[in-house]
Amino acid sequence: MIRVGLVGFGMAGRVFHAPLISSVDGLELAAVVERNSDHAADRYPDITTYRSVDELLADASIKLVVVATPNGSHFPIAMQALEAAKSVVVDKPMALSSGEIRQLTELAGGIGLQLFPFHNRRFDSDFQTIKKVIDDHSLGRLVHFESNFDRWRPGLSTRAWKEESDQGGILLDIGTHLVDQTLVLFGEPAAVGAEVRRERDGDGSNDSFTIRLQYLTGFSVTLGSNLLSSLAKPRFHLRGTRGNFWKWGLDPQEDALGTIARIGDGEWGSEPSSSWGTLSVDEDGGMITKPVPSESGDYRRFYAGVREALLGNPSKELATPTNAWRGARILEWAKQSSDEHRDVECDWSGEPA
Repeated sequence: MIRVGLVGFGMAGRVFHAPLISSVDGLELAAVVERNSDHAADRYPDITTYRSVDELLADASIKLVVVATPNGSHFPIAMQALEAAKSVVVDKPMALSSGEIRQLTELAGGIGLQLFPFHNRRFDSDFQTIKKVIDDHSLGRLVHFESNFDRWRPGLSTRAWKEESDQGGILLDIGTHLVDQTLVLFGEPAAVGAEVRRERDGDGSNDSFTIRLQYLTGFSVTLGSNLLSSLAKPRFHLRGTRGNFWKWGLDPQEDALGTIARIGDGEWGSEPSSSWGTLSVDEDGGMITKPVPSESGDYRRFYAGVREALLGNPSKELATPTNAWRGARILEWAKQSSDEHRDVECDWSGEPA
């Protein structure tokens, strides 16, 4: 049994990490850091509540530390945990810059510890489905991929830190997921163009972006997210020389996790047929349109992969720190492109060792 300590019990800790850790065999949610409350202990009575990170790191029984705090604190807490000889999971973004991600990666590698970026949306139902559509080669030569994550949230966030401009805004929040999924599907682009802006009233962090990725083959990608879409675009739209695939709606796991302490549903991660995507393909000169059953999503696969890696069996499904560095570089180039009103060529030199 691997004893896990969770730093933070806000939305990320409460909705994602605690239920998932508690639902994976071989992992024990043993302790949570809450500075001023006992919400975690109310939901998980067997845990120990610590009031500081130092107290948690002094617990020799804790082998894995999960950092689920505001973005700007990810780097220093992860560094502190690694220096205390703990392996670490860090919620996205792993850090506010690619330089900080490099430091974490090199420290972990230098002392033989495991470092895991929490890129859980590799295990979304819709993402698993689009991977299958691509692998089936039914769309012919792919020419364009569009990925959108739109919401209607015109008011300010109840989590005040999310409105602070130095926390990265929606670019480092949703952008981290969309870029990581794109890198999994298509690899590294050659150039990045973007508009990153604030659209809601009042001062604060960026809340809207459009990122365009160009590949040497001529293939292109458009990634977008904003908080002022009352009617969202398709979550995915994939175009090829033989047809298209469309998928609306968001993976259902986040909403379901917000109401439970652990997963007990045998049908977890399944989407109803009303949420399936649509494939439209040219067959013998006529367009055939049909629904595509969604693959099951399961965020537990992330923590099952973490468990296996800690036991010496690394999983190819999980994002690596180098994957996180690559994603961070794309987001930095996106911000540069937006600020300078030009496309930025990608320079992939300097990857962490």
